[in-house]
Amino acid sequence: MNTRQQQLESFGKLLDVLDELREKCPWDKKQTNESLRPNTIEEVYELCDAILDGNDELIKKELGDVLLHIVFYAKIGSEKDAFDIKSVCDSLCEKLIFRHPHVFGEAEADTSKVVEQQWELLKLKEKGGNKTVLEGVPSSLPALIKAYRIQDKARNVGFDWEHREQVWDKVLEEFTELKTEIHAFDADKMEDEFGDLFFSLINAARLYKINPENALERTNRKFIRRFNYLEEQTMAKGRSLKDMTLAEMDEIWNEAKKKGL
Repeated sequence: MNTRQQQLESFGKLLDVLDELREKCPWDKKQTNESLRPNTIEEVYELCDAILDGNDELIKKELGDVLLHIVFYAKIGSEKDAFDIKSVCDSLCEKLIFRHPHVFGEAEADTSKVVEQQWELLKLKEKGGNKTVLEGVPSSLPALIKAYRIQDKARNVGFDWEHREQVWDKVLEEFTELKTEIHAFDADKMEDEFGDLFFSLINAARLYKINPENALERTNRKFIRRFNYLEEQTMAKGRSLKDMTLAEMDEIWNEAKKKGL
């Protein structure tokens, strides 16, 4: 691995390269926070894909793309005399030191659970920090991830089930309420109860140390593999999926399962 000095030199070079691009490249010149935002979201999702694939080379590449956006936003901030990359780093260091008194202060925390509980309480005390426990959850987060973060933050201040097995009664309760509304066929209430059921299932995942986003993406990828196999096998026989019966499709689908797809 590279030394700390080599790492700092490379980071400095990145800043120099971006300065030159901002000055001389027509595309880089015209970028704003607003124009970069959609690309930033895309780059973060590409990094997530690389992480799920476990591809270290791709993770390195995507981290570079995300880092470019970070220094770009800092460059724009410096042009407005609002902040620069130094103040971004200083602010981050100050926050990390404040939120880790068990490392940089006199507090004690022997487990990660204690650290997480202290983290939320410290955020409420932080200068310019959150005023309420759930304030730090971004409103634009995808709903599934947002639900998990809401529940996790509530847990860190003690709002949680005493025993995780209790959550299954809540899941069953929400499922029963959903079936009632489906029977009545009230569209608004069905959606409301479906949301409650999702929320309770995500809560169960959290309590059993399952990341629901990863679990759902795992199933998404599994479905794609098996459906691609179904489509490939059907085309190889000179047929179309639309012309096949469900029983015929199920037979090929089960072949895919046996192959471990």
